[in-house]
Amino acid sequence: MNLKKYIRSIPNYPKKGILFRDITTLLEDPKAFSYVIKKMHAISKKIPHTKIAAIEARGFVFAATLAYLNKKPLVLLRKKNKLPGATISQKFKLEYGTGIIEVHKNSLNKNDKVIIVDDLIATGGTALASAKIVEKCKAKVSAFLFLIDLFDLPGNNKLLARGYKTFKLIDFPGH
Repeated sequence: MNLKKYIRSIPNYPKKGILFRDITTLLEDPKAFSYVIKKMHAISKKIPHTKIAAIEARGFVFAATLAYLNKKPLVLLRKKNKLPGATISQKFKLEYGTGIIEVHKNSLNKNDKVIIVDDLIATGGTALASAKIVEKCKAKVSAFLFLIDLFDLPGNNKLLARGYKTFKLIDFPGH
C-alpha cells in the first residue's frame, strides 16, 4: 500500500517555512490505518520490550493500539503539567520552538525495555528528550517506531548516531 497518498502536506503550518505532514487523512481511512497498525505491530513483535511509551499527542494513537495488541503497559510521555502525579521532566528543542516532556516517576523502572512510538521524526528533539527521560528512570530504550521519517532533517540520524534502533514506515522530505 502506498501510504504517502494518505498523508496531506500543509505548507507554512504551524509557522512559515514548515511543511506539515498531516496524518489525520490516514487515520480517517480505515484500510490505511489498519495497514499501518499491522505493519507497526509486526515490527514491535520483533523488538524485545516490556512497555510501550507514547509521545504526545499523535504518538498516543499508534502506541495505545500497539500496547493493547502486544499486551504491554502503555507509558505516556506528556507535555509539561499534563500528568497529575509526581513526574520526571526533560527539556528539548523542536523544529519550531522548545518544550518540556514529562513522565510519571513510577511509570518506568530499571527492568523495563521500552519501545518509544511517535507519528513522525523531524529534528529529533522530542525523540531524544523521550530517550533521556526513559533513561533517567533507569529503563532501556529498545527502539523507536515512527510512521514518518522526514529524511532530510537530522532526527533519525541523531538517534542512530547515539546507538538507538529506529523503524519507520514512510520517508518524506521535510521541506
